[in-house]
Amino acid sequence: MPALSFAPAFALFSAIGRGSPAQPLRTFIRTTGYKLRPPRPLAHTPVVRQAQDAVLGSGAAGPHQLATLLCERRKGPVPTIVLGGFVPDATEQVFLLRGSLLSRGSVYYFNYPRNGFSADLLFAQLDDLVSELSLLHDTPPVVFSVSFGSGLVLEWLRRTRAAGRHADIAGAVFVSPIGCVEDLLAPGEAKPATLLGRAVKPFLDAADGQVDPRHVEKSRTIFNRMFGAGAQNKAALTALMTPGELRHLHAAVMDTIARVDARGACERMRALNAFASPATYFSQQLLPLTHAPALILFAEDEESVIDARSPTRFALNAAHRAYFPHSECRTLANPGGAPVQHASLIFHSANFLPPISRFYQGLKTRKLLQVA
Repeated sequence: MPALSFAPAFALFSAIGRGSPAQPLRTFIRTTGYKLRPPRPLAHTPVVRQAQDAVLGSGAAGPHQLATLLCERRKGPVPTIVLGGFVPDATEQVFLLRGSLLSRGSVYYFNYPRNGFSADLLFAQLDDLVSELSLLHDTPPVVFSVSFGSGLVLEWLRRTRAAGRHADIAGAVFVSPIGCVEDLLAPGEAKPATLLGRAVKPFLDAADGQVDPRHVEKSRTIFNRMFGAGAQNKAALTALMTPGELRHLHAAVMDTIARVDARGACERMRALNAFASPATYFSQQLLPLTHAPALILFAEDEESVIDARSPTRFALNAAHRAYFPHSECRTLANPGGAPVQHASLIFHSANFLPPISRFYQGLKTRKLLQVA
């Protein structure tokens, strides 16, 4: 298992180890609702399959590379599609934001396959699901993405525009976006600047998917120990989740760590390596990527995971309204406490939830837009 697959996990669990300063008043806003209604996302069988079937029929991807689609259905005008980072799965990525998202409508989760990956097939699945939800709901879906998942969404939007189309979405949320491989490995640098970059380089170089088993096991061991060490901070954990919730999270993350194989991880890296850097398509032909509202959230301590010269971070910080005319780009800080970490939606949920809630509150349904 490549270390890249654990970038979000690194941020999440190291935050516990340092003692996240969550206070009872702040964590009162936690919205999992697990005590009254445990999460039971069900498999979603897509009604629209045209794009997916076209990719599978062409032989460009195989069924083992299909993402698993899950859904929690709720009443509400705005459905959400969640694409997580490498770890944890989307269903765990929004662990403490789930209730807030469900208050707006149904939530659909993309969980990436363990033993393979195809960006073309995932984009086709996303095309189909967006089409399906746009037909079924008052409002098209919001696409909510984290870390590597944000790279997928940026590339999907870029390819959609390059094909002369506009994605039918109500909005997009990008949390700690990693949009291209240069965000992790600076071009021309003999030695990657970050520990994560040094860990993932061998997997990027393994074009045939053959990785030294010792490196795979070393990565698994490192992240198992990181989680175990973080879990010792019982005070921080008690403020954030119940023992049952922690057991659920621990089991889910450990399962992912154990089951994503070298081929699956290398194919994810290969996909990331093929994504265009946002700086390369700064042009009137492709921009804006969408006119839908967008929220871009970076963490104050991104550089523990991504390179300080990340082109995605630079482009979106400097010119986010060129890519998304109706957008807000913020860097979240935690004054007086542990710094907000890359993609730390669990242990820094109190920092991430307020801007995300305001974003959803500002969305207009189709009916309101028609009246206006």
